[in-house]
Amino acid sequence: MRKKIYILLEEIYQMPHKKNSNLFTLGFTVAAILVVAGLLLNGTVSAQVPTAEQLSAIEEVAPILDEAISRQQGNASPASGGVDHSVFEILQQDFETPQDLTKACLSCHLDSATEIMHTTHWTWEYVNETTGQTIGKKHELNNFCVATSSNEPRCTSCHVGYGWKDDGFDFSAQENVDCLICHDTTGTYKKPGVAAGLPAGYTGNEALDAEPVDLTYVAHNIGAPSRTNCLTCHAYGGGGDAVKHGDIDSSLKDPDHALDVHMNTEGLNFSCQECHITEDHAVSGSRYEHDEDVKSCTDCHNTDPHEDELLNTHSETLACQSCHIPEFARGGLATKMTWDWSTAGEFDADGNKIATEDYNTLKGDFTWGENVVPDYIWFNGTAEYILVSDIIDPSQIVSVNSFMGDINDPNAKIWPVKRFTGVQPYDSGNNVLAIPHLFGTDDAAYWKSFDWNTSIAAGMESVGADYSGEYGFVETEFFWPITHMVAPAAEALECQECHNPDNERIDFAALGYDEKRADTLTWDLDEYPSPSTSQSNLNELVSHPEDSDDWKLWLIGIVAVVGFFEVAGTRHIAKREEEND
Repeated sequence: MRKKIYILLEEIYQMPHKKNSNLFTLGFTVAAILVVAGLLLNGTVSAQVPTAEQLSAIEEVAPILDEAISRQQGNASPASGGVDHSVFEILQQDFETPQDLTKACLSCHLDSATEIMHTTHWTWEYVNETTGQTIGKKHELNNFCVATSSNEPRCTSCHVGYGWKDDGFDFSAQENVDCLICHDTTGTYKKPGVAAGLPAGYTGNEALDAEPVDLTYVAHNIGAPSRTNCLTCHAYGGGGDAVKHGDIDSSLKDPDHALDVHMNTEGLNFSCQECHITEDHAVSGSRYEHDEDVKSCTDCHNTDPHEDELLNTHSETLACQSCHIPEFARGGLATKMTWDWSTAGEFDADGNKIATEDYNTLKGDFTWGENVVPDYIWFNGTAEYILVSDIIDPSQIVSVNSFMGDINDPNAKIWPVKRFTGVQPYDSGNNVLAIPHLFGTDDAAYWKSFDWNTSIAAGMESVGADYSGEYGFVETEFFWPITHMVAPAAEALECQECHNPDNERIDFAALGYDEKRADTLTWDLDEYPSPSTSQSNLNELVSHPEDSDDWKLWLIGIVAVVGFFEVAGTRHIAKREEEND
């Protein structure tokens, strides 16, 4: 289309004129400048797209790592993690309880328990100063197993403490701090999933204690926390491996380069602490609000990491993860994508519980996904959560958490997320999400009685919430930010995967772009930049749809401006000739 305009301009310019046509030439020049400026502002003349050579030449930028840090990645050992604890006299004993071992640890590490007790890993409580909410696992709800309260022995198997079985747990008792869950390097330290955080051999349950942990052996072989330590809990949230996050599962214990370029065991081999900076046992990083202490991409990669400036400008709007994590659940493990509690409680023909990949009598129906394309939303680093006191509209999908930010928020960027959907119980009389008492041997526990009404009554009572006695089920959604499983540069998204009228990855209108801008962002090109794209074809690419009518408006403007100067020039010349006569 631009060629047609240029040909038309050339034909007009070469039209015969009377003498003294300098005025016309000047006018035409001014008009041409205005037209070109307008085209640039309108976007018809596109910015230079990256060349095929530039795209293929973009390489990963690796931060310079301190050798001492890089050596302690993976599973630490006394040799690589520091002091050999097997020589300490106080550890040469058979410990009667795990609390006795903690007391031995604290005889040297005097402040460690106090430090732990000031972290969310211990309190499961967080005050968000931005939103004013008091949240954390102790208070917030989700659409997986819903809530901690009344289900403590099951949930607190991932607590960094011993014995949190109900609301009577003593958070001030230092001996209840579990040192080994983060510092074990042997792989033999096991905490059964239903024992309130107590290790095997010390639960008081014969079946769970059949293979007791050798606390002395583990204490002799402690080291710096490894990915394996962190993943012991964080990979198994929601009742199983890979269930919750989508980008965190046990495949990250020993990932290859294709799965995660930073944690690749044969490469950079990052520990979690490389990004989640830890000081005084407080680990940075949060889904609640932006944490200045956690490392961001630009702490290692500069703000202009690409050779082509067009790609760099995307970082003003997009989180790096949006292009560099094209899919999640890429490690060979499916992540749970939906959970319908309303179908729980069904038994087979013989009256036995059902337990398949897609259905469980205790929990209902599920769906799973691997290599999942994320959803994309604006996110400024702060999240809000629904609490048991918050009124909901059951006629709508209830967002159990909400990521703050929108297109007009200068601090927000477009982030990839896992959108998890569920159907869960709610108090239909008070229109609030319900807390069900699921786990336990008492008659009120749903997993024993399969009575929702009794279960909800007990769960709501555990937090002092009123229950109307009426319940129903409501559709919900929950968002998880995707920031792990960073793919190699060659696997990052290419232009056409988003900027394409047929793309199914990103909905620009849903992100708040108006119709015209959304149309512009999904232009239809004859060819998109790729390693096989020729330079001549790249130079022909334009960023505005061919079916746009904007060129007609510009053509009318050109003709009008040219006509004005033609008439004005002709009249001026004629007047001068009359005066000369």
